[in-house]
Amino acid sequence: MELYTPILALALIAAGFAVFSVIMSAVVGPKRYNRAKVDSYECGIEPTPQAVDGGRFPLKYYITAMLFIVFDIEIIFLYPWAERFDAMRLFGLVEMVLFIATVFVAYAYVWRRGGLDWD
Repeated sequence: MELYTPILALALIAAGFAVFSVIMSAVVGPKRYNRAKVDSYECGIEPTPQAVDGGRFPLKYYITAMLFIVFDIEIIFLYPWAERFDAMRLFGLVEMVLFIATVFVAYAYVWRRGGLDWD
C-alpha cells in the first residue's frame, strides 16, 4: 500500500487545487454581467432565436461525433498492435484483419448513407 501513497497524495493535491480554483474564481472574480456576457458565443454574429426547450441539433452532428469516436478507437487499437506485431505472429494478424473488417463495414455503411457528405 505504501507504493500508492505518493499517487494518492498527488491525486488529493490535484483535486484540492481544482476545487480551490473554482471556489476562488467565484468569490474573487468580477461580477459585471451584461447582455453580451450572458449571450452564447457565436463568432461575433447575433445568435439566432431558439425554441424554449433549447432547440434541436441536426442528426448529422451526432453521426459525425460517433464516427470520430469509432475511428479514434480504431487508431488507439492499431498502435499497440503495430508495436507487438512480431510477438503475436499470425494470430495478431488475423485478429486485426477481423477488427479492421468490422470497422470498414461501418465505414462503408455510413458512406453509402451519405453520412460523410458536408453539404
